[in-house]
Amino acid sequence: MDFLVIVAYVTGVLILYALGKMLLIPLRSIFNLIVNAVIGGGVLLVVNFIGSFWGFVVGVNPITALVVGLLGVPGVVLIIALRLIL
Repeated sequence: MDFLVIVAYVTGVLILYALGKMLLIPLRSIFNLIVNAVIGGGVLLVVNFIGSFWGFVVGVNPITALVVGLLGVPGVVLIIALRLIL
């Protein structure tokens, strides 16, 4: 084989590796966002279930869903704090 062909193959493999690495980072961010949303939603459901015994319920609407989805458990704490203050 010619030396230039080997260099071309190695360069192609390195470019494919770099592209795969660049595509993996956004997927990791999306996966983390989904995990935060699921955990936050579960905590919000538990808070609503337990709080219903004492008359404390956090309404689930698009704004609370967005806050809990983006922030996860800290978002639930923020929504509860806002509910208690307001």
